Amino acid sequence: MQARDLMTTDVETVRPDDEISEVLTRLARADFNGFPVVDDDERVVGIVTQHDLVHIFQPSDRTLWIPVGFPPFLETLEYAIDLSWDDLDTELDMLKHAGKPVSTVMTDDVVTVEPDTDFETILDLLADDERDINRLPVVDGDGRLVGIVARQDVLRAIRDERRARGDTVS
Repeated sequence: MQARDLMTTDVETVRPDDEISEVLTRLARADFNGFPVVDDDERVVGIVTQHDLVHIFQPSDRTLWIPVGFPPFLETLEYAIDLSWDDLDTELDMLKHAGKPVSTVMTDDVVTVEPDTDFETILDLLADDERDINRLPVVDGDGRLVGIVARQDVLRAIRDERRARGDTVS
């Protein structure tokens, strides 16, 4: 089995100059959590994931711990006051980043495979804990996107092979 046997050929993509707000909107409607980023020649130049986009909207932690002592008691009580204004922070971050191009947050060191890449290599790449890859763009010899292989595609192939052999999953 090779990448060409596993890949989906109808791949939704984004362009490096697409606005973050537009990509977020598309991602919210999608059944997956990332897009390959391609140039005008359909060459893969990056990948943008939910994690990349959500990360830029994480408000900073500004919880202030105030020790308060009540005489004549010797014990001190600590009160946490949340100064983060999460909703306001998130809205300000969204306004600040919404119009930026997706190229500012995408991963440009993309791991890709070719259509004739074998199953074991694909499995090794998707099981690599260090990289935490969920999808592999499949590119031709010129780096043009021809498909994508997701972890789910690999799991489905393993399941189907086991069923065909009559194995049961326990």
